[in-house]
Amino acid sequence: MLKQRVITACILALLSLGVVLKLPPVGFGAVVAAVMLLGAWEWAQLAGLNRIRDRLWYVGLVLALILASWPLTGNSTLMGGLLALTAVAWCGAGVWMWRFAAAPERRDSPWLIGIAGLAALVPPWVAMMALRAQYRPDHVLFLLLLIWGADVGAYFTGRRWGRHKLALAISPGKTWEGVAGAGTMTLVLALMGVMTLGFGAHWLGFMAICIVTLGFSIVGDLFESMLKRQCRIKDSGSLLPGHGGMLDRIDSLTAAAPIFLLGLYGLPI
Repeated sequence: MLKQRVITACILALLSLGVVLKLPPVGFGAVVAAVMLLGAWEWAQLAGLNRIRDRLWYVGLVLALILASWPLTGNSTLMGGLLALTAVAWCGAGVWMWRFAAAPERRDSPWLIGIAGLAALVPPWVAMMALRAQYRPDHVLFLLLLIWGADVGAYFTGRRWGRHKLALAISPGKTWEGVAGAGTMTLVLALMGVMTLGFGAHWLGFMAICIVTLGFSIVGDLFESMLKRQCRIKDSGSLLPGHGGMLDRIDSLTAAAPIFLLGLYGLPI
């Protein structure tokens, strides 16, 4: 399993490097949209949409919202409002998980889960497009490295030293020791980002943004785990060997991307 996980991660990293740095904006947007639509296909199952026709309708709705939101990516004011609403929504997801942990036998409304999927899958596409357009492609690459690095830190630290459960009713495998490992990796990568992305004058604010982004990425990961637990499935799919489905790979990104860009908007220029 670990070998498959590493091989798949390396392939995804190389593909992501080419997509972020080499493709023009339209090509980049198309690839990120395709990833989100694969996630939408899997999310439809979590919402109880098991018929192919219903899942295709859900994927089509996500695509329509992505296309409708494209004009927002060049407007910082509108983007700031959307990202702020997204941050509030993810805080609401935290409350949702807290309620579930108190009654883990509950099964939420498919309509509610479906609406949550729209809020989870469209904003990260908008955020990734705006981040690339308003900053630079290497900012997008840094965001991906930040999320992947935290995931690696959490995975290996949790396996080696994990004892204290983070959210037993939602994801029994996650531990506070894993969170500490993710935090340590995030601090290291944040320092690298300060030196390479030109945030030296605002290094403390940038590092705070990275830590907050990590916190929301954990919320995104746990939220998908909660939905899978309600459906009594281990993975959202089997598309990526060693990782499960596409949602299992991008769950952290769905929450992290909007928060990271919102934080950058708050830094003095």
